[in-house]
Amino acid sequence: MYAITIPEPGGPEALVWAEVPDPVPSEGEVLVEVAAAAVNRADVLQRQGFYNPPPGASPYPGLECSGRIAALGPGVSGWSVGDEVCALLSGGGYAEKVAVPIGQLLPVPDGVDLAAAAALPEVVCTVWSNVFMVSHLRPGETLLVHGGASGIGTMAIQLGKAIGAKVAVTAGGPDKLARCAELGADILIDYREQDFVDEVLKATDGVGADVILDIMGAKYLERNVRALAVNGRLAVIGLQGGAKGELNLGALLTKRAAVTATSLRGRPAAEKAAIVAAVREHVWPLIAGGRVRPVVDRTLPLSDAAEGHRVIEASTHVGKVLLTA
Repeated sequence: MYAITIPEPGGPEALVWAEVPDPVPSEGEVLVEVAAAAVNRADVLQRQGFYNPPPGASPYPGLECSGRIAALGPGVSGWSVGDEVCALLSGGGYAEKVAVPIGQLLPVPDGVDLAAAAALPEVVCTVWSNVFMVSHLRPGETLLVHGGASGIGTMAIQLGKAIGAKVAVTAGGPDKLARCAELGADILIDYREQDFVDEVLKATDGVGADVILDIMGAKYLERNVRALAVNGRLAVIGLQGGAKGELNLGALLTKRAAVTATSLRGRPAAEKAAIVAAVREHVWPLIAGGRVRPVVDRTLPLSDAAEGHRVIEASTHVGKVLLTA
């Protein structure tokens, strides 16, 4: 088969379309013939040499894909050759075939075409695990989403609205904010022109956000704590603004607030399977019912993954960038 390889870390040109050995499904795995994969910032970090795959994972980038089951490994039941699926991966999505543990497989939701389904697993599992399983967002609460026009952001807006929360977003410029509004965002904050702490407090009559989903890390840490409501929950899932910041524990104590930081790729298989099962139970019906949908900015050939990385790094997209095999 062919896959996108990274012989040496570097810029987008470091991604090389090359012939590689076919994967063989192990116990409890299936072989998926890839229809499409999505580009994530984690893939960019891997290309740059900063985010290696966990031990035993495919060396090729790609944390989610869609396709058809081509073969069953030993001990697999409940799935058949030919089933249309999408999958949460530890790596290997940028390839014509990938081996996937069955605990990380999902059926393609009703009403979603096979390629577009590749835009779902990573973002839905990230949002559901952090906003709902960890931070316990409830109806009537306020959710602040940083990077509202990103793949994560567009999904967080929709899921927040689906459960009855008020959703605030930060994004760069009126065009991206308009797209966030189309998805249901209630409070629109241009981070280039406005202070999100002031805007969130103003929109909530001084209460603040009950849950904040943060991709920036250190750069936003102090302001995120100020923007939290009493009993608020800050979920850090990215470090685009740096890894080391100063945390005012006094402010956190006063608000009886919590800060959590998680990643998805390196979790044990059992934890990933539990998240995938929860997503199938709670989110797949919302997608089938038309209340939540994948947001796809553009689709490129898998062999042109370098262009997909350029788009992500330039932040000119809204939603997901897909690569079709």
